[in-house]
Amino acid sequence: MAGPTTINNRGPCFWCIKALKWTPVLFIVCIIAWSYYAYVVQLCLAIVESTPKQVIFLVFYHIFFIMLCWSYWQTIFTEIGRVPIKYKIDDADFHTLTVTESAEAQRQILENVSRHLPNTNVNVQHFPRFCDKCRVIKPDRAHHCSVCGECVLKMDHHCPWINNCVCFTNYKFFLLFLGYALFYCVYVALTSLPYFIEFWRGTLEGKGNGRFHILFLFFVAIMFGVSLVSLFCYHCYLVSENRTTLEAFRPPIFRSGPDKRGFNLGRYNNFQEVFGDNPRTWFIPIKTSLGDGIEFPLNSRHQANSYQSMENTQNSSREVDSETSKLNHGHIVT
Repeated sequence: MAGPTTINNRGPCFWCIKALKWTPVLFIVCIIAWSYYAYVVQLCLAIVESTPKQVIFLVFYHIFFIMLCWSYWQTIFTEIGRVPIKYKIDDADFHTLTVTESAEAQRQILENVSRHLPNTNVNVQHFPRFCDKCRVIKPDRAHHCSVCGECVLKMDHHCPWINNCVCFTNYKFFLLFLGYALFYCVYVALTSLPYFIEFWRGTLEGKGNGRFHILFLFFVAIMFGVSLVSLFCYHCYLVSENRTTLEAFRPPIFRSGPDKRGFNLGRYNNFQEVFGDNPRTWFIPIKTSLGDGIEFPLNSRHQANSYQSMENTQNSSREVDSETSKLNHGHIVT
């Protein structure tokens, strides 16, 4: 469902801004392309003299390179998770909602509109969460992105380096991109280190301009590796706790109050929610995340099977209602 914001005034400024948003992505692509040239052509083919070493270097390098590019592509071009049409507030209810000054009347309207929706989160006033820009009831963990101009399912943050929202649909790809980018930088730095040392000692003199590529390749790999390690570790922590970046700063609010562990199902189950239940596809940039981004099983010490409901979120409405009722029994919501 497209956002309700006006899109008719798309003049030259609109397209200029839209093009400028791709600048960080273009920068990353240029860095990756240059690193490929520097490593393959200038290091492996021009400087490394041992053929077996060339083969080993190039084979492992291309594995990391392909997985890095694949996951980056998926992160950028995977469509964001949009709120289904059934969450939309009709015009009459929205007009009544905006003109009424009574908080209780607003609550009754929102409760009535969302009575058949499986939401468990509320706002700080304990009203059902809604977006006055998109005119929708927000599903659990969904938020409005001001850059995308619409509500996004399980939104983590908007990332300028991918010109896209990191959300339910591409969170696995984003994590894989961070991981493969980190491994790529570490591999390049370690394999180029002996030749960087030779350059530092002056023994690479006479081997052409490739020695300067090696110098910058090593420093760029170290620089990006240092910046990536903290970001990658932080998101690994978020996965282990089943939180988004937004939820880490502001815990989700349930009927009984805020609870930062409301969606925590245990580390292994949390991992499966993002990467799927098939170990053979965990580290491949293909869609394997469980669920539909709308309903999420809740933390419960009394329901061991609550996680399995992720596989049933796209069944018939009767099965969904039954599963939701089962999940809510004994949970932190009322």
